[in-house]
Amino acid sequence: MQANARWQGSLNKALVLAGLAGLLVACSSPAPRPVPVVDRNSSVPLRAPITQGVHTVQRGDTLYSIAFRYGWDWKQLAMANGMRPPYTIYPGQQIRFDGRPAASAPVMVQSTTRPSNPTVSQPAPAPVSKPVAAPAPVQKPAPAPAPRPAGTPPAMPSMSSGWQWPTTGQVIGRFGSNGSLNKGIDINGQLGQPVNAAADGAVVYAGSGLRGYGELIIIKHSDTFVSAYGHNRRLLVKEGQRVKSGQQIAEMGSTGTDQVKLHFEIRQNGKPVDPLRFLPRR
Repeated sequence: MQANARWQGSLNKALVLAGLAGLLVACSSPAPRPVPVVDRNSSVPLRAPITQGVHTVQRGDTLYSIAFRYGWDWKQLAMANGMRPPYTIYPGQQIRFDGRPAASAPVMVQSTTRPSNPTVSQPAPAPVSKPVAAPAPVQKPAPAPAPRPAGTPPAMPSMSSGWQWPTTGQVIGRFGSNGSLNKGIDINGQLGQPVNAAADGAVVYAGSGLRGYGELIIIKHSDTFVSAYGHNRRLLVKEGQRVKSGQQIAEMGSTGTDQVKLHFEIRQNGKPVDPLRFLPRR
């Protein structure tokens, strides 16, 4: 009996030691890696303006949409490419971002008649001078104002106030100033909910040509500020149309994203700024 008791005690001690050894091995093994978290609220990564390469103009592009896509101010982009009013662009034209001279854009000429031989230029007949009486002095009219970019309103002063919320709903995505998150804010809502202009201005882009924004509207409020409204279900305004603050311009949707929401941006001189700095508190 005593021998059996001693044998049983030895066995129990061995089992305890084996369990402790297994516990130590488990503790020394590396911890499992955490599952990566994806921020669904940051619809479009924020990046610095592109300073190299070219963009070939496609049908439907505007100078404003190209500047918006690549993080430029439209005036600076026009200047960098040697453009002059009325800043017309054509399909196939190359817009450069590296400061080098851009390729010449094709010249669009509208004419109701076609010369019989377009390769030969006929000299104009010499004018015949006739003695005439000296004309009475005529007062010169005031010079006409310089033409504006097509589809844009007259120049307006820079604005830093007077904004209103573009829609109702909770802010589910905030502006990211660290260069890796949102260029604006995201506001949730119901499918078809009204989306309104945040201030007076002119529509300079309405379409779906900018990847990641879905059905998008861009409104120019002044030479300094533009606003953008993305992921709409339906657009209710057209390029060149003047809009008033609070006017409905679209219906909320989920185009270009995974949930119904409005992506709203304000850009100052081409750079994204936090819309919550300009919108009234609520």
